[in-house]
Amino acid sequence: MQGTETTPLTFGRLGWSADRALAFAPHTTAGLLPGRLVSSAGDGLAITQAGPTELIIQRRFAREAGSRLDLPAVGDWLALEQVSERPRQAAVREVLSRNGTFVRQRLSDGQPQVLAANVDTAFLVSGLDHDLNLRRIERYLVLAVDGGVTPVVVLNKVDIALDLARAVAEVHNIAAGTRVVVTSAVDGTGVDELQAFLEPGTTACLLGSSGVGKSTLTNAILGEERQVTKELREDDSKGRHTTSHRELFAVPDGGLLIDTPGLRTVGVLGDEDAVGATFDEVESVARSCRFSDCQHETEPGCAVRAAIDAGTLSPDRLASHQKLEAERQSAQLRADARARREADRKLGRFFKQHKKDLKRRGQKDF
Repeated sequence: MQGTETTPLTFGRLGWSADRALAFAPHTTAGLLPGRLVSSAGDGLAITQAGPTELIIQRRFAREAGSRLDLPAVGDWLALEQVSERPRQAAVREVLSRNGTFVRQRLSDGQPQVLAANVDTAFLVSGLDHDLNLRRIERYLVLAVDGGVTPVVVLNKVDIALDLARAVAEVHNIAAGTRVVVTSAVDGTGVDELQAFLEPGTTACLLGSSGVGKSTLTNAILGEERQVTKELREDDSKGRHTTSHRELFAVPDGGLLIDTPGLRTVGVLGDEDAVGATFDEVESVARSCRFSDCQHETEPGCAVRAAIDAGTLSPDRLASHQKLEAERQSAQLRADARARREADRKLGRFFKQHKKDLKRRGQKDF
């Protein structure tokens, strides 16, 4: 790849706007500084008007966070209190409101995890070798719709595609209305189409499993070797994660790009509208079922089963829809339970502090 001079990440390139400055005014009055989180390494690195700043996540901030959703993620705008100039360090005081997020449920513990914040476009990358997994793409689409992010399905490695026409047709069948871009990070095919999404002031993120070529695509989009890449096993095109943390880069003459480590699992969160929008053909047919609570199994008058028997609806799409909807409902129940526990903990801390205050003032607690 032809190398170019590294594009610096300056505060002026990060998308700070007059509207954000106006909303930040109370924090400015309180002596806080705005910054955007650009790397998740350690406690994180932010870019402020003073330059790169190491972040400090203090115990109280982490303790008072209702869930992982309230913790800083790459792409977040933050209110910071500078605590040191050399090295330049600042404590996170608040995560500002987000516009477009990509959040998954970690299947290891059921906790939500923000993969990228303040994102306009999500490049959902799959490989055209051994990695094309339609069910995984469906999951990505649900999470993109739920987070208010525009999805773009990226089919990478067209230079070694096993069956390009079939792959593209299958993706269009499950992602109707979604832009599909065929790329090769090796020879540059389709890279200009991705760069067209990265207008000044916009942010995109790359998401996909390990081995699909996200780091190589990142280098191709940036026009320089910024991310380390490794050779993959020939038998299954898999490899160890080459990206160890999420990081935001400045694109030459354009916007911003967030690269992420490979995802082994993509648990679904969100509301039913996101699932419904991703499986619109299933939802559309289901509205004709005799019973509004039809499970599409053995109920009489089931329009969905009739459509499957007629060959106008894919049984795989129905099975995927049912699986993701069940997963979403289960995640919502766990989130509600966590919220109740957190509310109880906060109430307990309040009464504990109240008793301490009364004792300090020599008053009794009635």
